[in-house]
Amino acid sequence: MSESLKNPFRGVGLSAGGIRPMSDPSAVGELLAHCPAHAETPLLDLGSLAAELRIARLHVKDERGRMGLGSFKALGAAYVIARAAAEAVTGDTPEDWANALEGRVFVTASAGNHGLSVAAGARVFGAKAMIYLAQSVPESFAERLRAMGAEVVRAGATYEESMDAAAAAAETSGILLSDSSWPGYEELPLRVMEGYLQLAAETVSQIDAVPTHIVLQAGVGGFAAAVAAHARAAWGDAPMIIVVEPEAAPALIESTRAGTSVTTEGPVSGMGRLDCKTPSMIALAGLSRDADLFVTLSEAEAASAVSRLAEVGLQSTPSGVAGLAALLSGRVPLDAESRALVFLSEGAEDA
Repeated sequence: MSESLKNPFRGVGLSAGGIRPMSDPSAVGELLAHCPAHAETPLLDLGSLAAELRIARLHVKDERGRMGLGSFKALGAAYVIARAAAEAVTGDTPEDWANALEGRVFVTASAGNHGLSVAAGARVFGAKAMIYLAQSVPESFAERLRAMGAEVVRAGATYEESMDAAAAAAETSGILLSDSSWPGYEELPLRVMEGYLQLAAETVSQIDAVPTHIVLQAGVGGFAAAVAAHARAAWGDAPMIIVVEPEAAPALIESTRAGTSVTTEGPVSGMGRLDCKTPSMIALAGLSRDADLFVTLSEAEAASAVSRLAEVGLQSTPSGVAGLAALLSGRVPLDAESRALVFLSEGAEDA
């Protein structure tokens, strides 16, 4: 059942061994300045949907074209791999960079676009990618990964089971590069989240007035926590920050309710990129401090938002439109003066 929870830890947060998301995007911007594929993504102003919601403004940060990978995830794992290449490269020719990480293997599990980011980064810098997918991930996605040179391994029925398999494989076969975090595994996922700060910084520079509401979809929570951290650094307490999850995978809302990280249970969600039953430790620490409200979505609400956005020419997935779906659901408190910001986090799967 879909629900809402006001965050009782707002401003204080839950402990995560002192590790919380970064908020300064400068290091990301400096590295991306050397990437030919990097370009700012657009911030859209959807007046028709704002009128439907009876609010003043609706801004949509459109990540569907990010670096040719179709998702904000291009900024995460690929950024971490680029950092490793910058530390390893011994020359400054294109060939030096293309072979900077030769012999290294990056291993991960993915419910979606994180795997593409790992595969892309590995290919650019001469490394190998091994991507573990749960049986629920469509074969079309596996084929996209193989086309990018990644080795795909099917393991488990859920994302969490595929993550366990990837972690076990990385002990002997390579470097684990997850977008989630847990005790003893913090540094690389912290850097993945640092990469997401680029889109947050772009949004701050593009928008013409501080939003009253920022709605962020979450799986393990890395994207939401990174954007929330930068929003608080840039705008303070002014915006209400709302975190959205599938009702089939309410990891963050239930962990916040419990006051500690919990693993939830539920059926497979059509919001596949968000179908993560256990939160990232670092993301939970950040969102428990920075978010004001947690809400869950039904499958029907997410599907309806896909159709509504398609009517205005924006094709995406249930995961990609989850922020807008939360606004349409009525569980986010809005009024005629509200200026809402949502993120179209990925393009349609058949795009």
